Amino acid sequence: MQRFGDGLRARGVLRASESLASTEQAVRLQVREGQARLVDGPFAETKEMVGGFFLLDCVTRDEALAIARECPA
Repeated sequence: MQRFGDGLRARGVLRASESLASTEQAVRLQVREGQARLVDGPFAETKEMVGGFFLLDCVTRDEALAIARECPA
């Protein structure tokens, strides 16, 4: 992923990127009827979870989709 991000940066389209923490360190905030409640992770195992993101600055939607298709994840 580092190489992919470096390539985006070299092309001038990468605005930001970040890896996210695992569900072991996660906290979920629930608000019900005005009452806030924190729920600590880990959460139920999932087949897929978001591990990070790339924020791109693209001229068109098609450009963004083409770049997304290149992502190795």
